[in-house]
Amino acid sequence: MKIEKNKVVSLTYELRILDENGEQSLVETANEEHPMVFIYGMSGLPDQFEDSLAGMSEGDEFDFKLDSEEGYGDVNADAIVDLPLSVFQVEGAIPDNMLEVGNFIPMTDSEGNQLQGRVKEVKDDAITMDFNHPLAGKELYFKGKVAKVREATQEELDHGHVHGEGGVHH
Repeated sequence: MKIEKNKVVSLTYELRILDENGEQSLVETANEEHPMVFIYGMSGLPDQFEDSLAGMSEGDEFDFKLDSEEGYGDVNADAIVDLPLSVFQVEGAIPDNMLEVGNFIPMTDSEGNQLQGRVKEVKDDAITMDFNHPLAGKELYFKGKVAKVREATQEELDHGHVHGEGGVHH
């Protein structure tokens, strides 16, 4: 069975990015015990990621690169903002160890959308938060194998995600 629209795909892979020295650095692994499982065409993953897998079958190996534009885009300067310290207070105080550079903090914007922000800088009166995807501006190097391809059930298609092994249980 080939990877195409509405098929459930299970992958094992390693994702690497270039570090500051230009060397490939491992940032994510999906192994046989915990593969990446998604419905092709409904994954929310970058289009070029899915396009690179199209037509492959169980057991096929892949090795491809996505430029930043094909992945999570370039870093958007407008997504880096200074927020007042008061935003981070819980019951009048800022929790210990919350505001450390590199920490990810779940937040909500003025429209109620859920966001993940990364603490970029701690200042005396404000916190610089980066709401870009952590892989924005990075070339992504994927190397792995197609572990399994199967038909999606009607319920999975209706819900837009995989159920059962590697998927959502509800």
